[in-house]
Amino acid sequence: QVVLVESGGGSVQPGGSLRLSCAASRAASRFTFSLYNMSWYRQASGKERELVAKIIGAGNVKHYVDSVKGRFTISRDNTKNMVYLQMSSLKPEDTAVYFCQAQSPYGSSQYWGQGTQVTVSS
Repeated sequence: QVVLVESGGGSVQPGGSLRLSCAASRAASRFTFSLYNMSWYRQASGKERELVAKIIGAGNVKHYVDSVKGRFTISRDNTKNMVYLQMSSLKPEDTAVYFCQAQSPYGSSQYWGQGTQVTVSS
């Protein structure tokens, strides 16, 4: 089991910025964080959960949903078992609960954090 803990959410005005952090850990066995592809998802009220950004284990390949391209940046620090989502030029439609996800390299297991609320409003 991989435990993911998100932080950094909050309330901002349109045009503002936030940096989300996700700390990954595993107590039961050796944890090679660099083998896990990591993603940020979000779910707005009444809508389906959507993939926002993804970064592969080595960190050299990234993907973003079109609506956040140029505004959000996903990154990771494999020495600290951390993944980040830097969000700028935030819009009201970015309001959602943001979840960190880890994809196990050893099987089909996916792990999720509990989410952090991001609210963008005036």
